[in-house]
Parts: sequence; C-alpha cells; structure tokens
Amino acid sequence: MERKRGRGLLMRIQYVLNEAFNNIRRNPLVVVGAILAVFITLFLVFATLIAGEIARVNTLRWTDDVRVIAFLDDDADVDTLRADIESWVEVEEVFYVSKPEAYEEALELLADQQTVLETLQDAPEIIPASLRIKPVEIGEYDVIENRLQNMIGVFSVESADAAIDAMNSIRGTLQTFSLALAIALGVAAVALIANTINMAIYARREDLEIMRLVGAGNWFVRTPFLLEGVIEGLLGGAVAVAVIVGLYRLGLGSLETVEIITLEVDSEFLFTFGLLIVTFGAIVGLIGSGVSLALNRYIRS
Repeated sequence: MERKRGRGLLMRIQYVLNEAFNNIRRNPLVVVGAILAVFITLFLVFATLIAGEIARVNTLRWTDDVRVIAFLDDDADVDTLRADIESWVEVEEVFYVSKPEAYEEALELLADQQTVLETLQDAPEIIPASLRIKPVEIGEYDVIENRLQNMIGVFSVESADAAIDAMNSIRGTLQTFSLALAIALGVAAVALIANTINMAIYARREDLEIMRLVGAGNWFVRTPFLLEGVIEGLLGGAVAVAVIVGLYRLGLGSLETVEIITLEVDSEFLFTFGLLIVTFGAIVGLIGSGVSLALNRYIRS
C-alpha cells in the first residue's frame, strides 16, 4: 500500500514537472520575454546593490583613514584637551601628534613639492601639534568639529567634510534608488510573468476543462502553472547574477590600477546577495503566476 502511494506521488510530481516544461516549450517567445523582464529587473537591482556596497566599503575606509584634526596652540594643555575630547559620546579615539611628528609627516606628504619642502626645512616650527579625532559614526564629524572650535588651546579645525558628505549622500541615494528600482521593475516582471501564464492557461483551456470533468483537484491543475512561473523567475535571476558577477570581475581586472577608491567587494557579499537575488526571482515568478491563476476564468471556473 505504501509502495503504491509512493509511486502515485512520484507520478504526480513527474506530471507537474512535465506540464510545466511543456508549457514553457509551447510559448518560447513569450517565456523568453518574461525571463528577460526578470533578468533586467534583477540585473539593475544587483548592480545597484554592488555599487552601494562599494560606497559602504569606502565609507568605512574613510572612517579609518580620515579624522577630524584639531591644530593646537604651542601653549595648549594637551592632556586636559585629550581627556575632555575622549569623554564625548561621539568620539571613538583620540591620539596626539607632536610638532616633530607632524613635521616628519609633512615631509612625507609633500615630498614632490620642492618649494614647500624648502620652506618647511627653513622653519620647521610652523608645523603645529595636533589631536586626531576618530568619530564613532562618520556622519558625526560636524558635531565634533563645532565643539572643537570653541575649545581653548585649539586654533584651527580641519576635516574632509565635503568628501564625507558626498560619500554619505551616495550611500543614501543608492539605497533609496535600489529599493525604488526593485519595486517598480519587480511589478513589471510580475505583470509579464502573469501574462505568460495567462497565455499558457488559454492555450490549454480545453485540456483543463476535461481534467475538471474527470475529477482533477484545483491544486493538481494549478501547480504546473505555478511551477512554470517559478522556473522563469529562477532563470531570470540566475542569468542576472551570472552576468553581473562576470562583468564585475572583468571590470575589476581592467581597473585594478585605481587607487583613490577600492572597488573590491567581498566574495561572501556576492554569494549571499546573489543567492537572495535568485530567490527573489523565484518569488517574483511565483507571485506572477499566482496573480494569473487568481484572475483567469479558466482556472477559477
């Protein structure tokens, strides 16, 4: 008895798979259009996610490399200033750079500017000592900068404010754009898959009527169409991931000399979000086929 049930279940699964692939073969051009819709949608979404990750990685790099710099008067009470600044909730780290250390640093940074170097060598005392402050969050640099400007012993404050604002703005814009893009193009892909499934149902309307007359259940009739939508979504998502990763790797190899920003994205990020993109493709396909089944009169009757 158990053997018979197992064989019956296997036959049902085989039927569902055969019908799904037969539906795809019957309407190749329409199916390709639906797969392309999912591909374009997820290609753009995945590309935007990678661009956002590049912006995030470089923002973190700036967090490590760029600090608010407080230039100190010669008679400043360094220990008191440092202790005070370290107590601020916005500050993660403070370290002191003495005049001799600042002078050596300036010689390295200005090594290719001979005229400036000669001026420094003639009057090394013009290079001030400083406190370098690392914010807990990179966006809090302006709060720290404003507080420093009112402190006794600090005569000047500098930070890469424009660059930091630009990087944060890029991150926020990319996140908003990727979300809006995913919603808009996702709706378009769902509509195209729904249309594809609708055409497949219409082409098989007589077969479906016969199946109902012989007692086939609703899910037995509907499952092949649901599976067809999932397959189309999976194919569109998988091709999108393969193409974008291939183009990214190719582009990364040709731009390896870029030094201003890092274009490297962790392989774990590509794998994790690539898997999510493929899964999202399957979900889009399932929703599209579900919408079609819910609205099509040949299935509902």
